[in-house]
Amino acid sequence: MNYKSFFFACRLYYMTRVGLYIFIVAIAASCSDRPILDNPTDDFLPGKRLAELTNKKLDEVSGIASSIQHDGYLWAHNDSKNGTEVYLIDKQLRIAMTCKLVGVENRDWEDIAVGPGPEAGKSYVYVGEIGDNNAKYRFKRVFRFQEPENIQQGVVDIVDFDTIIFRLPAKKDAETLMIDPITKNLYIVSKREDPVFVYELQYPYSTKDTLHAKEVLSLPLTQIVSGDISADGKQVLLKNYEYVYYWNNPHGKPLLELLRERPWDVPYEEEAQGESITWARDGSGFYTLGEKSITMDTYLYFYQRKSSIVAKP
Repeated sequence: MNYKSFFFACRLYYMTRVGLYIFIVAIAASCSDRPILDNPTDDFLPGKRLAELTNKKLDEVSGIASSIQHDGYLWAHNDSKNGTEVYLIDKQLRIAMTCKLVGVENRDWEDIAVGPGPEAGKSYVYVGEIGDNNAKYRFKRVFRFQEPENIQQGVVDIVDFDTIIFRLPAKKDAETLMIDPITKNLYIVSKREDPVFVYELQYPYSTKDTLHAKEVLSLPLTQIVSGDISADGKQVLLKNYEYVYYWNNPHGKPLLELLRERPWDVPYEEEAQGESITWARDGSGFYTLGEKSITMDTYLYFYQRKSSIVAKP
């Protein structure tokens, strides 16, 4: 091999190595790309598995919310094309009570919240029929019923409930419903946009007229599938399929002012179709639950706050 051939071969080898390195770096960068800048918090312990989901009645859970009346229990419901049952479950994912909303359908129930309502001293369950995968429905609904004071056996027919009908500025999918326990305002967060938008229904909201949810905020996030506001109104969670975002509000800022701040990123045990999140009522941590999957086991997780001094769940 002459000098020129040797020089050309060395140069080709070098360029190939450099090109391969750039390719690997580019792939790694794309794989680590996050919806927002990484801002991790160590306020919570790693997620602890409390129970495996095996009950077929809960195969497509798309919303959970901590009960006020029944300490340590969660309300849960399934996604679209399922029945209108709302289940009260324990932390072993056993069904303690089944409430069935009579006279309505589950067009696309996506989230659930528990909080105050029209009667002082009573707690209410809010079921959000807010999903719309194909962006074709003009109206969305929230069904509100008073939380039963006693756990009852069998199926309890719920015939006394309110229907809150509202519109967004445009037809779109949403999977997050939250209630502010201080103001009683309802908040809906869109899913498929980037950024997502937050919409508000100010209390008192009519159950006789069609309401127009007001766009109040955009967030530099996407694919938001669930959220919750803590019982004291000072902690907020939003999640998508990969990340849990956390806002801490020790000084009691108004909710919308708080959400304009950069959230913390909670280390999260990624789930198969994980679409549910809720605070523990005492604020000691939060729960997540995914839909049943054929590719991986599904668990109820609890993320305990490190500063919590309450007994473990």
